[in-house]
Amino acid sequence: MSQTNTLNVQILDKEYCITCPAEERVNLESAARYLDSKMREIRSSGKVIGADRVAVMAALNITHDLLHKQERMDNEHSSTRERVRELLERVDRALTTDQPGRED
Repeated sequence: MSQTNTLNVQILDKEYCITCPAEERVNLESAARYLDSKMREIRSSGKVIGADRVAVMAALNITHDLLHKQERMDNEHSSTRERVRELLERVDRALTTDQPGRED
């Protein structure tokens, strides 16, 4: 059973106290730093005003990146599965035509 701890993180100059399992602490700190970085990047562009809007834009950008990476990974997995299928078919053909004792 995991022990729950609280963690204070700073996101866009505001402190948040978050409860998380001890084994997730490092990941949560990393996620908070990443979110803070993205929000600062958006705020510094000057195109979005207000913390709520900056947060929504950061969430949209991060979600877009995540979905794009998942799509790329799905495509790579499909390509890999197809390549493995093709190789297995080649092996099967080679084994079928090279059976010992078979005279053609």
